Amino acid sequence: MKAKRIKEVSKIIMEKYSGKVPDNLKNLLSLPGVGRKTANCVLVYGFDKPAIPVDVHVHRVANRLGFVKTKSPEETEKDLMEKIPKKYWKKINHIFVEFGKNVCSAKPKCKKCPLFECPNRKKH
Repeated sequence: MKAKRIKEVSKIIMEKYSGKVPDNLKNLLSLPGVGRKTANCVLVYGFDKPAIPVDVHVHRVANRLGFVKTKSPEETEKDLMEKIPKKYWKKINHIFVEFGKNVCSAKPKCKKCPLFECPNRKKH
């Protein structure tokens, strides 16, 4: 399915965008199979534009640390964009993903965590 989607998106980019990957959220989201996380990753890592890609790690860490109280990655993205200055948006994904994989994972390693003021430290 991925190969089929890549071929389809490549054809659209060639025909509709003259072979150039779109550099804005609206056009990226119009491509089949491209969701908010992927579109935001393209903006941050492909075009060095401010955006906040939210995956499971970013969503979990942002909620556990009390930055947001949301139920979906889309809500997390929106709330983080409102609360975090735009100059930090490009860094959030990488920092939270690494922290979410290595420390604040599905089974958190609280003893390894450098954050003493974590609101969830006692729960884990």
